[in-house]
Amino acid sequence: MDKSFIEKYVKIIVVLAVAAGSTSGIFGSVIEAPSMAIGFWRLTLGLPFFAVPVLIKTLRGQESRAEAFSGLGKKEIFWTFVAGAFLFGHFFTWFNAVKNTNIASAVVLAALHPLVVLAVTVFVFKRHVGKRPIVGIILALLGGIMITGIDYRELTEGNFKGDVLAFLAAVFMGLYFAIGAEVRKKVAGQTYVLLVFFACWLCFSIGMLATGTAALGYSRMDYIYIIALTIVCQIGAHAVFNLCFGHVDSLYVSAWESGESAFAIGLGIVFLGQMPKSWQVIGGIIVIIGLLYYNYYAAVEDKNLRRKERESSEL
Repeated sequence: MDKSFIEKYVKIIVVLAVAAGSTSGIFGSVIEAPSMAIGFWRLTLGLPFFAVPVLIKTLRGQESRAEAFSGLGKKEIFWTFVAGAFLFGHFFTWFNAVKNTNIASAVVLAALHPLVVLAVTVFVFKRHVGKRPIVGIILALLGGIMITGIDYRELTEGNFKGDVLAFLAAVFMGLYFAIGAEVRKKVAGQTYVLLVFFACWLCFSIGMLATGTAALGYSRMDYIYIIALTIVCQIGAHAVFNLCFGHVDSLYVSAWESGESAFAIGLGIVFLGQMPKSWQVIGGIIVIIGLLYYNYYAAVEDKNLRRKERESSEL
């Protein structure tokens, strides 16, 4: 059976999605609307891109309908909605974290999500993760710390509430990734993305009503930036991550996503004219080395596992 395009180039696609996601900081710095409205609109605008293909498959006939909803039972629907709630939690806590603490503290704390995925993978799913891939993840996280230029003074100046929110953003992201990777093993990509985004949209809609946040009345440029944010970050990053689940594990996606800070340096140079400091360049190099180290040894671990499974089946 021929592999799909995503299955063939999944690891490269994940890296490109991370690059797309790293633009969120640029958009966030220029959008004046409150975080609840930003989240509501990016989900509202993103949903049709996945609702329409699933609807078309549903109307085509029994075979297409069976393909679209293959593996989708009550258990999968439940966990998909839980993942969507965690995605909402990540968006909400992250946007509020950067308003309540310094950026350096927020970036470092929010980048801890690979450790959450690692913990879920080892202690919940009972899967083996080699020491060398773990070293690669830790190295990438240390590089991210260097990029932010964080020190003790910056940590003590950060607001405690914002630091807690940034840490929660990491926890929610890690749980969202871990659950998504498991559900996607059974559920079709477009259907899963539609349902997880719909669940997240429901949470934002309830949040809009509960907080009395207005959906309209913002500047024209805010809406233009939100449309761009939706296309680049919501569809180009988060949707792609979810489509890649099922072809690659959540730890791989989470590890590369933690390297957003390195991509952000390049984007800052191109779009904002912000030249990095020497320690930021060194940190970016460490991030890339750590991720490549993780990628190589994770592939070795996977190859050895497949070989053992093949040998055991032949006995």
